[in-house]
Amino acid sequence: MAPSSDFDAAAWKKVCKRLGLESSAVGVKYSTKPPEGIERLDHKKRLCEMLRYSQEGNAFYAGTEDHLCGAGLYSLGKDLLPVYTSGEYGAGLEFFDSPRAASRLYDHIPRLEARRAIEYVSLAPLDKIGYDPDLLIMAAREEQAEVLLRAMSYSTGKMWTSKSTGVIGCAWLFVYPYVTGELNFTPVLSLGMRALKVFEPGRFLISIPFDMLPGMLESLRKMPMTLPALRPGGEAFRKRLLKRLGLDPSR
Repeated sequence: MAPSSDFDAAAWKKVCKRLGLESSAVGVKYSTKPPEGIERLDHKKRLCEMLRYSQEGNAFYAGTEDHLCGAGLYSLGKDLLPVYTSGEYGAGLEFFDSPRAASRLYDHIPRLEARRAIEYVSLAPLDKIGYDPDLLIMAAREEQAEVLLRAMSYSTGKMWTSKSTGVIGCAWLFVYPYVTGELNFTPVLSLGMRALKVFEPGRFLISIPFDMLPGMLESLRKMPMTLPALRPGGEAFRKRLLKRLGLDPSR
């Protein structure tokens, strides 16, 4: 199955190459039935590990029984044992000082509601994607992340907002952008991702929902990757601009 005309995988691949991303962007797709044209994951993984596995060039889909981590399943709408949601586990990890603090976490975690009936998630790198993704997730260095965030606000003026929690960080990448239509970016600070060393330290994970992809792609095609003010001679550029606008170039 070929991607729809709304998603231009080849164009996104060119943009990612210009950005110099070390790993491929990954398209994520949710479905109520096993998808056609893509192999099932042949060994259990955590949801964050699935993302890394796909960044390395693997296309696959996973069902509920293919998940190794309850946190990822929780974000996808499945229930956890009370020992987790009561906060006992989080307090036991010493991430929180008490079960009452740890249980408050579950008031914030975004989840896929049962009404969506989603049972499967597909992940594929750009050169193997065969569907119109619900999300496009990238791992970027600071300067690369700045370009992607600027592309979000280039024609819209939207504010950059990062939302996450110290645990179950996968929910903020796989669910929050999907249900809100808002881009989200987080540093790799979530406990599970750090403990498992899933991603390179210092990277930002950026998740873009499907309805923002066309506009961001257009902005990335038009706008400068490096702002004139940040290039050699940037200060002279800024002074010329001030002068052209009738402002004091010495300020």
